[in-house]
Amino acid sequence: MSRQPEVVSSGLLRGWELPGHGGDKESNGRVLVVGGNVRMPGGVVLAAEAALRAGAGKLQIATVEPLAVPMAMAIPEAYVAGLPADDEGNLAPEAADEIVDLAQGCAAVLLGPGVMSPEASVALLEQVVPRLDVPVVIDALGMAYLTEHQDGVQHLDGRVILSPNTSELAHTLGEDDDAVSQDPIGASLRLARRAGAVVVSGASTTYVTTPGTRATADLWAVQTGGEGMAVSGSGDVKAGVLVGLLGRGAEPAQAGVWGAYVHGRAGERLVAVHGRRGFLARELLAEIPRALAELDG
Repeated sequence: MSRQPEVVSSGLLRGWELPGHGGDKESNGRVLVVGGNVRMPGGVVLAAEAALRAGAGKLQIATVEPLAVPMAMAIPEAYVAGLPADDEGNLAPEAADEIVDLAQGCAAVLLGPGVMSPEASVALLEQVVPRLDVPVVIDALGMAYLTEHQDGVQHLDGRVILSPNTSELAHTLGEDDDAVSQDPIGASLRLARRAGAVVVSGASTTYVTTPGTRATADLWAVQTGGEGMAVSGSGDVKAGVLVGLLGRGAEPAQAGVWGAYVHGRAGERLVAVHGRRGFLARELLAEIPRALAELDG
């Protein structure tokens, strides 16, 4: 018999309190966001700010050199490292050593936002991921690394969140898009078990799945948000929330459940103002701390 997901409510989250109420930025964790392309800097900007809005204490960004100064000006709270780019404007494999150095001492790392080439993603991440020993979020075309290296995050012992959209989920599994769309729970569980990671994926409903190591529940359904969340950049914001919560000290399953719920709730708050259409992903950012505040106590 297939398992039924536990529907996430505000009451469930209030009983699963987040860590990270320290009084200084060091106690709330340092996170690193890695990605970007010279033609698409926005994904990194959205993810990086979302990490701070979710409560991370300090922020580092590793992106391509031409974007470093404007990105540092756009997010003055961040330390921004400008690294070598390949001929298509993505981070080059030569950036791997500095990325690994920046990850030392971080509470969590996000890989993938704003990368525009699966091949570039694989070339970089296969030089980075095996050398990491911190909690990791992999998003967007960063998932191409797991398409090529199915056991590529096993060394992290479950300290991983994968955040693919439905198409990326299908591609990572090597399965048909339509089949995955018809059975998103089964597909998410297959990836979670294969990779040994928490998977956060879905459309109008987001499913959070684990490899099954959590005894009481390993499958949740998050129904906040809805169709209004289908805007460019929304996934980058969600990935940033996930890494921000990991940075605060949340375990991956908790960060996945809380992150999906808060991301959706931020969208609902905008829908109440703008209607179901027309708001921008960047507008979600200011709603993240407000959505978190609704759950305090």
